Amino acid sequence: MQGYKISTNTNHLDFEVIYGFISESYWASGIPKHTLKKAISNSFCFGIYDNHDSQVGFARLITDKATFAYLADVFIVESHRGKGLSKWLIENIVSHPDLQGLRRLMLATRDAHGLYTQYGFKPIENPEVLMQIWCPDVYRELKT
Repeated sequence: MQGYKISTNTNHLDFEVIYGFISESYWASGIPKHTLKKAISNSFCFGIYDNHDSQVGFARLITDKATFAYLADVFIVESHRGKGLSKWLIENIVSHPDLQGLRRLMLATRDAHGLYTQYGFKPIENPEVLMQIWCPDVYRELKT
């Protein structure tokens, strides 16, 4: 994409940009910095950078790179939206050589179903086989 690049090199990640966005997101509001740093360090990350090497997008996968991956924390900063960057990012993720042959690639989204459907994501078949431990207030609880 003209004027942008995607990298999986974690040395290029701008943690302050990532934290600034994710800590205000609907899915991870209030996440402590140390928790997000740990999550990033244990994930396969993708960053999008403009031609000034400023980070403008991000996504991470929790994965063994063999059988399973969970896509999380996908965003494009507001000032760079509407340029097709989210589509380009997801296209790069699903076609990445390290993520081929996975049995399952999952994500959760409240509002971007249309984006992910374009790249093969579908609603869960047989959701009754999936279980979870759900702690939506864990970040607030950690602060007390």
